[in-house]
Amino acid sequence: MHARHGSTGPVARPYVVVFVAVLAVHLVLLAADLAPWDSVTKCLLAPVLVAWVVAERGPRLLVAALVLCLGGDLLLEVDGLFVAGMASFAAAHACLVTLFVRAGAVRERRPNPLLLVTYLLAGVALVAWAWGGLAADLRPVVPVYAVLLLATAVTSSCVDVLAGVGGALFLVSDGLIALGEAGRVDPGSATVSVAVMALYGAAIALLTAGALRVSADRSASSPVLQQPSAEPLT
Repeated sequence: MHARHGSTGPVARPYVVVFVAVLAVHLVLLAADLAPWDSVTKCLLAPVLVAWVVAERGPRLLVAALVLCLGGDLLLEVDGLFVAGMASFAAAHACLVTLFVRAGAVRERRPNPLLLVTYLLAGVALVAWAWGGLAADLRPVVPVYAVLLLATAVTSSCVDVLAGVGGALFLVSDGLIALGEAGRVDPGSATVSVAVMALYGAAIALLTAGALRVSADRSASSPVLQQPSAEPLT
């Protein structure tokens, strides 16, 4: 664990380059509505980040979160499985929140009060705006999912700037999806679709980079956390 190069070192660079390339290709295909290749490239995003985390011997919880994001990406491509896709992403957020809390979020590093209030108001406003247009099966789950999104945004902001930005972008991306499901924006619009995926791609990349940096910093500063067997922190 203590031998890793860190999230911005030489180990990271090839994965970042590949990820940016895959995201760029995906956005072009999505804008051109070139199915099924847009779906294929979408489902390659999280695996590239998983490979990065494994190469860095990063936290297992981060790997789990990314695998669950992949599960959500796959499920959302199948008609009738939107709620199942949300459930997979919800589990991913639960992993991220747990990871950031274990890294000291809230207990050791408290959230910025102004940012916290801003997030709470934004979450309430988003759910209220979408509520009237949501299908009956989505109404019970959207508020719960919104809480998990907010929890990721808040806890990530406590421990790392990159992760914090990633959490914020995830909130905006999924907020657009919710508004699309409610008919407040046009989900079939290329502009909306590209914006959602650009924000989502940036979100998971920044959350990954931030979480790896936090894990490396905690390992370096706390010898007790260094594991002789080179097992990653969870």
